[in-house]
Amino acid sequence: MHAIMAEPLDTLQTPCLLLDEARLRANAERMRTHLAGLGVALRPHLKTAKSLEVGRIAMASPEGPAIVSTLLEAEYFAAGGVRDMIYGVGIAPAKLPRVVAIRAGGTDLSIILDSLEQAEAVAAHARASGDAIPVLIEVDADGHRSGVAPGDADTLVAIGRTLVAGGAKLRGVMLHAGDSYSLRDPEALAAAAENERVAAVTAAEALRAAGLPCPVVSVGSTPTARFARDLTGITEVRAGVYMLGDLFQAGVGSVAVADIAVSVLATVIGHQRAKGWIIVDAGWMAMSRDRGTARQAVDQGYGLVCDQAGQPYPDLIVADANQEHGIVALRKGSGASLPELPIGAQIRILPNHACATGAQYDRYHVLDGENRVTATWPRINGW
Repeated sequence: MHAIMAEPLDTLQTPCLLLDEARLRANAERMRTHLAGLGVALRPHLKTAKSLEVGRIAMASPEGPAIVSTLLEAEYFAAGGVRDMIYGVGIAPAKLPRVVAIRAGGTDLSIILDSLEQAEAVAAHARASGDAIPVLIEVDADGHRSGVAPGDADTLVAIGRTLVAGGAKLRGVMLHAGDSYSLRDPEALAAAAENERVAAVTAAEALRAAGLPCPVVSVGSTPTARFARDLTGITEVRAGVYMLGDLFQAGVGSVAVADIAVSVLATVIGHQRAKGWIIVDAGWMAMSRDRGTARQAVDQGYGLVCDQAGQPYPDLIVADANQEHGIVALRKGSGASLPELPIGAQIRILPNHACATGAQYDRYHVLDGENRVTATWPRINGW
């Protein structure tokens, strides 16, 4: 972390990534309190933040727990003192030496898998390395992506027995209810959370009935974490984007627009008044090409435009983008007026997808309650 004297936003070169520290802390505390009320631990997913400073705000302690999505993240957070992590992408056998090296440094890094072939490779590497690599079996919550079907006891047990017999450690099961991202209705989201819970408990019971250990029953996505009402049988919940927020999650209902802690600072560089356009220096390289809100009830273009203080202008979005140029315009059908923004004026743009937008930057410019920059926090990218 690099602390600086409080500086106004107009001292920054644009485009750059801003982080409202007060919103970040409020988002982290809101999720912590919600899950504590349901009697489960929170394992923050640090794939969105990619920052040790953000992670320390989100985690229960400086040592974790946490989950990451790349081994570079695992190495980075391990170097920063995090000692309890899951690498949350199905393991490729060629990555196992790197996993063992991270573990040798004192970090309890678990991996996930969903096939007998992967389990055999992990068992072989555990025997060769002498490291009882801990494994969570990925279970399919909703057909969204990966995982063993929760009712496929034969496969679950075969994987578990292969791991245990080979000298690896069967730590439990994990699920990700990714289809929750397509929902909006709170009742439907609560039902998705319950479906995720039942699938997890069903898989865990199949392992235990076969005499296999299953101490960890891990579920998670920001929407299901936010709308879960009963987590009986679950030991931990994973979520990540909740801490920063984005427009896609606001469209789902997991966060409010006013909760979004991250934005891109941009500068007005031109006008096409006859077309109703304001041109800014933040195109799709600055915002990412993610247009996930186009599939939601409210299409936010490439981002929702706010004034320098972070207050949204009515119906003003980045309607189109080139590599380094953003085209700011009113939403189609809007009766709002285009604001007067002269050359050199600064705006803030709320992103569709905090993970994708954040990946364009190597640092956060951290804001205090008066929209002054008080620190820069490094963030990492890559695998």
